[in-house]
Amino acid sequence: MKAAAFDYVRAVSVDEICQLLAGAGDEERKIIAGGQTLVPLMAMRMARPDLLIDVNDVPELSGIADQGTHISFGACTRQRMIERSDLVSSRLPLIAKAVRNVGHQQTRNRGTIGGSIVHGDPSAELPLAALALDASIVLRRASGEQEIPIDGFFEAAMITNIEPDQLLTEIRVPVWDGAGIGTGFQETASRQGDFAIVAAAAQVQMDRAGNIERVAICVGGVAPAPVRLKVVEEKLTGGSLNDVERAVSEIDDEIDPETDVHATADYRRRVSRRLVASTIAEAMSEAAS
Repeated sequence: MKAAAFDYVRAVSVDEICQLLAGAGDEERKIIAGGQTLVPLMAMRMARPDLLIDVNDVPELSGIADQGTHISFGACTRQRMIERSDLVSSRLPLIAKAVRNVGHQQTRNRGTIGGSIVHGDPSAELPLAALALDASIVLRRASGEQEIPIDGFFEAAMITNIEPDQLLTEIRVPVWDGAGIGTGFQETASRQGDFAIVAAAAQVQMDRAGNIERVAICVGGVAPAPVRLKVVEEKLTGGSLNDVERAVSEIDDEIDPETDVHATADYRRRVSRRLVASTIAEAMSEAAS
């Protein structure tokens, strides 16, 4: 099968993209950058856009910049660029760990951070890490732009809180300052490079006595959207490695896995407890070193 007929525009500016989206009327207009999800859907005619807007030639949508309190990513920044960035490795090590788990190098060469976030796969690595770090996103339309927290952007599996006339232009990820910071990222999949069945991300900051001063934990693949484990975080704050098992025992109240062709709900629950505990331990070990 091949895609249904569509019109194509290769945009050269954000303003042009926003004007095209604003003028959609009854037409369905889609953005394409990496295209690794959209193109197969079009080939199977599960997506039938009237107009495809190629955003790869818009310079302001690509790049990584240190803004002091946060690192800014253009929405079209390739995952491979993030993976190879010394700035990301030094300032956002959790993002660096997460991106290395995304698919294969060939797919990271094309895939973009913005595409991953807008797509909203509940087990995807970059949305998981971005949620853990309290990232915000910038949405632009013809009438202006707004910055919103990523928490709440993921509504359900593959559904995100973006309007048809809006374009994701930038992802802003806060940087943790100070000493004693460690990160952990782990996932389980049928094969390396496959979509994660369960994935976990953690970042901690510890004092000299080995107690947790600050912690952020997210888990994916166990609900229709990535989940920030706020109850577990609260239980761990002020605690130590000895408190991890007790805190993680609270996880069942925060997740809602479903059975599918890849795994049962019970399996996802059991794996999430083990994986979250292991990821926290990884982060704490790194923070203490």
